[in-house]
Amino acid sequence: MKFFRIILSALLAFFAHSAHSTPPVHVWELQELRFVAQNNYANAYTDATVWIDLKGPGFNKRVYGFWDGGDTFKVRLVAMQPGKYSWTSGSQPADAGLNGKKGDFTATTWSEAELAANTLRRGFLRASPNGHALIHADGTPFFAVGDTWFSMGASRFRWYDDEQPRPMGPNAGFKDYVRLRKAQGYNWINVIAAYPNWKTDDSSYHLRMYDSARTTVRSAWVEFGKNSAKNMDNEGGRPFLFPGRVPGYENYFPDMDRINPAYFHFLDRKIAYLNEHGFVPFLEASRRDASLLWYQYYGWPHSYARYLQYFYARYGAYNTVLSPVHLDIISATVSPADYVTAIKYVEKTYGPLPFENLLSANANPSTLENWGEDSWVTLHQIGNRREHTYYWYLTEIFYQKHPKPALNGEPYYAGYKDARGAGIGVNYTRGADGGTEKDNAYVRSCAYGSFLSGGLAGHCYGAEGIWGGDVEPEAPTKMWEAFKWRSGAEMRHLKTFALSIGRRYQDLEPNADLVTPNKNYNLLAYEGWAYCSRTPDQHIFLLYFEQGCPQAEIRGARLDAVYNAQWFDPRKGSWQLLGDGILVSGKTGLIKLPPLPDGQDWGLKLVYKGPRDEKTKYKEYEKVVITPPFYQRPKYQVAGLLLLALLAGGLGGYLLRNARKQ
Repeated sequence: MKFFRIILSALLAFFAHSAHSTPPVHVWELQELRFVAQNNYANAYTDATVWIDLKGPGFNKRVYGFWDGGDTFKVRLVAMQPGKYSWTSGSQPADAGLNGKKGDFTATTWSEAELAANTLRRGFLRASPNGHALIHADGTPFFAVGDTWFSMGASRFRWYDDEQPRPMGPNAGFKDYVRLRKAQGYNWINVIAAYPNWKTDDSSYHLRMYDSARTTVRSAWVEFGKNSAKNMDNEGGRPFLFPGRVPGYENYFPDMDRINPAYFHFLDRKIAYLNEHGFVPFLEASRRDASLLWYQYYGWPHSYARYLQYFYARYGAYNTVLSPVHLDIISATVSPADYVTAIKYVEKTYGPLPFENLLSANANPSTLENWGEDSWVTLHQIGNRREHTYYWYLTEIFYQKHPKPALNGEPYYAGYKDARGAGIGVNYTRGADGGTEKDNAYVRSCAYGSFLSGGLAGHCYGAEGIWGGDVEPEAPTKMWEAFKWRSGAEMRHLKTFALSIGRRYQDLEPNADLVTPNKNYNLLAYEGWAYCSRTPDQHIFLLYFEQGCPQAEIRGARLDAVYNAQWFDPRKGSWQLLGDGILVSGKTGLIKLPPLPDGQDWGLKLVYKGPRDEKTKYKEYEKVVITPPFYQRPKYQVAGLLLLALLAGGLGGYLLRNARKQ
């Protein structure tokens, strides 16, 4: 059964004063009501508001709609519980085509087979009871395995009406990428809904005004081969209409009070397709670089709040996590506090989201740092600070007084370079070439290190070429090439690792200091650090060792205890016994580990088996002393330095005497 069902049409005008019943629908299945306005509006986006008052089991809320072009308005909704629902429409100003309509429907549950076919039918995402992880509305765990397709709404992710598979190459389309990632275990996609101020034209991708503040007009990604802003059009055009109202920049910055519904029609079908195939879109309203001129010329916060409400109304009945802004850098933007004024204005004027979608944002370095603990955020994220020293921001989030789920939404991207150049703070140099084993290891560091630092909601992958939708002939990495990298295929193994302990992964508490040593001096890197999370009862430990970690020991175990122990290979997603599969703790809860199986990165799982049996002799590991070559031993190094000094002195004396003779 399709996720997207139209249950009313233009015939609503005929039933203006009578109830309209519909066939049964399913819970958590998007429904759409269509209304035809009778009034004429100079700008229907700004001049008219439509809603329904929806009543049903445990539900009595106002659900707002949106203008969809011409004289058409729509309201989208879902039933959150089975049972009978009724609704009545209203509008401001009064409009005979929009207000006074009535209808009802009955929502039924999905069968077990239907739930198994698409887990999103279990409901929208919620926080787990302890606040640290994600679940569906029915309580089923949801562990996000995400990819980053920021430009998905543009034609870069080509749409084909047919379902014909195409190979990864220049002719691959959006559906091919969905099929690939679904087969690889993904269930989440990062998307930016609109880039209002981006277009490929005669000016730079980094365009600023010539005022005293050098105000940003756009800080875009580059259209390779053009040195202009990336083209983010789709088949419906651009999200807002030109010309704009910024003097001198009318053709570079659009009219933020004149939206283009046709653009969103083509985004709608991709969002619906993702839901139909089991993906939750993390959908962000706009990128931050549009905000400065929006603020100065279009009546902030009212104009931005109007767009947020449009965005929420249009996409809040899909199974989505929504974001009011993509705040990847705290520059070329209004402040986080300025966004709050618009977010709060929407909530005060229209109320909370009726279907309780989680709210989050791509942030720098975290939503907690940007907006504080008790903010509008209901799913925390860290991001845009790539290296392992920044995973700690997830630990900071975890131990807040009022816990909320968290994940790393923008970590190190596979093959990350961002080739725009160092002049605007990019041109990343701490990564590796995409598709190499070194690069794969860096990606695994982010995934496992973030999870064990407190990112129990899951993890988002990203790759050079994909995050920007690079399809230009001059692009150094085409996105269909990056989709083939092994690092993307390995992401599924993180979920295998986390869910190997069942629902108890939701009880893990991050504490890297339970494993020692756990750090070297290199902060801005992806090698040599270790991570650990443990359940409060000390029954389960999950650990991850980056490449290059030395032999370690674990503290904080149950005293004189026996643990089942398994190594985890994050390259294959496979388990193997550590020795005979048993590790024991001593009288102080210390467990000594053997060296890692090899010099690569490894995971480790310990599960409490019971107390030590005094009659059983257990294998216990000692520190393996690796004898260095003689030339690396201190006494030989000192002797070597003395010998070199003597030789140098002798040679110097000889040369001096020879010079005097001459």
